[in-house]
Amino acid sequence: MKQYKFDTAVQLLKYKVLRSVVRHGFEDNLETCFYDIPKEVVPGKEATMRCCVYKERAIVEERVKMAMGGNPDNPNIIEVLDIACDECPVSSYMVSDSCRGCIAHRCVDACPVGAITVTDHRAHIDSSKCVECGRCAAVCPYSAISAHKRPCELSCKVKAISMDENKKASIDNEKCISCGSCVYQCPFGAIMDKSFILDAVKLLKQSALDGSRVYATVAPSVASQFGYAKLGQVISGLKQLGFSDVVEVALGADMVAYKEAQELVEKGFLTSSCCPAFVSYIEKSFPEMVPHISHNDSPMVELAKFIKKTDPTGKVVFIGPCTAKKAERLRGDIADYVDCVLTFEELQALFDGREIDITTLEETVLDNASFYGRIFARSGGLTGAVAQAVKELGVSPEEFALKAVSCDGIEQCRTALLKASKGVLAENFIEGMACVNGCIGGAGCLTHGPKDKTQVDKYGELAKEKSIKDAISVYSLGE
Repeated sequence: MKQYKFDTAVQLLKYKVLRSVVRHGFEDNLETCFYDIPKEVVPGKEATMRCCVYKERAIVEERVKMAMGGNPDNPNIIEVLDIACDECPVSSYMVSDSCRGCIAHRCVDACPVGAITVTDHRAHIDSSKCVECGRCAAVCPYSAISAHKRPCELSCKVKAISMDENKKASIDNEKCISCGSCVYQCPFGAIMDKSFILDAVKLLKQSALDGSRVYATVAPSVASQFGYAKLGQVISGLKQLGFSDVVEVALGADMVAYKEAQELVEKGFLTSSCCPAFVSYIEKSFPEMVPHISHNDSPMVELAKFIKKTDPTGKVVFIGPCTAKKAERLRGDIADYVDCVLTFEELQALFDGREIDITTLEETVLDNASFYGRIFARSGGLTGAVAQAVKELGVSPEEFALKAVSCDGIEQCRTALLKASKGVLAENFIEGMACVNGCIGGAGCLTHGPKDKTQVDKYGELAKEKSIKDAISVYSLGE
């Protein structure tokens, strides 16, 4: 590896596959080299991750398919690689050594299906009978019974993952919101997000042939990424890849903040529409709240529409930390405006597949957005931007007083939506972020450790002199 690193060997494996697919895609020999990639990624005869090198290569082959777009018959962006899902224990309730074999036997009495017996002064749970209701754990005076869930099930806050009849992970597409939490949390890399990186390769190759313009629109959370290089070098790297221009999605955030503030003042209550996973969660789990979702597009779409209006033949590639953005692109007519969605992981693979060392490049400055558009990348940023937009609209506190709740992760979103659905929420605006910390905690980030929100604010401070109106003056406020 170079100066950067990934969190886990799973993420590194994903990167290596994507890098190989990019290289062969640009060389126009991917079809002929398809079966060579597993040997490139897993060379030699000794296994390092699985039982044998042949299984490792078989799994890589499935990863190559995902890097090429995945199963076309599965509408979900997130898929399970069956061949890689075979090492996790079955989720169940288990009795620890803390069990004292007490004579009260509250656990036995609490079990509705007779799955618990006491032998040799210790409780035992028959997993074939257990329905995982948790009543035994609730009554144990020693806290000796606990739930042991698979990492993917534990990570999924919308309960979209379960085990099928073969004890493999299964995703319920009717519940899944494509947030990608399970993708990173699976320790065996058995769950992946589909990649459309070859679409980006095709667009860049076509641009090199005919001079067509391809725009890279970069999410404001880029400020928390590529820590081994300077942000300006990342932008220069995008230009070297062949993108005609690089535009901040934070400009789209400014546009959305202004429109969302107008809609909020008009309607009096609103939930944000910027996070596609949050919007999907409302649609699937709180359908009665759908009428309250902001009718504005997300920053990604708002900016793409502006670009397509000014350059109808141009192509737009969104680059950010979000797997749900890939799903958002497939909704309605959004694909007419956004031609491809990539994650930061995939951008790194693009750089290295083209052997571009961004640390050697001069810096290119981005200067599209305001401070408020840039802080959309973190939890609370959208609320701050809407509050500023309300001020810039000239709305007095007497006319409308913003009372917002910033939901940091799906669990907080659930709490706010439950209150709102029952009419007991004190606030009049729900900022929903499916990922903890906001976009900087997205599944497609290069690293997934604790993120410093001040990095986003520092990036925003570079544009502090701009108001939201200043930033969006490039297009008509009335649109």
